[in-house]
Amino acid sequence: MFRSKLRKGDEVIVIAGGSKGNTGKIDRFDREKNRVYVAGVNVRKKHQRSSGEGSEGGIVDKVMPIHISNLALVDPKEKKATRIGFQVQDGKKVRVAKKSASVL
Repeated sequence: MFRSKLRKGDEVIVIAGGSKGNTGKIDRFDREKNRVYVAGVNVRKKHQRSSGEGSEGGIVDKVMPIHISNLALVDPKEKKATRIGFQVQDGKKVRVAKKSASVL
């Protein structure tokens, strides 16, 4: 299993694949498969059957997972892809954007 520096709610950009260049916030992780669900990115059309009374069948937009290696954090100042580092400030370990040295 892969340990990531990314967190839920982080703004990320897709750096490889069909959705390259798109940005969005992380919704959830699938840690067993090293995949991430990003809101509004990698949305596919799925044909869904109705499952009883409450749900309706038809063609539904569904967010599909992206491998974590194809994502990079968006720098809060420059709005470009950046790597993540760690620093100790006031006795606390904080994440820092490498490009602009801003605390995340």
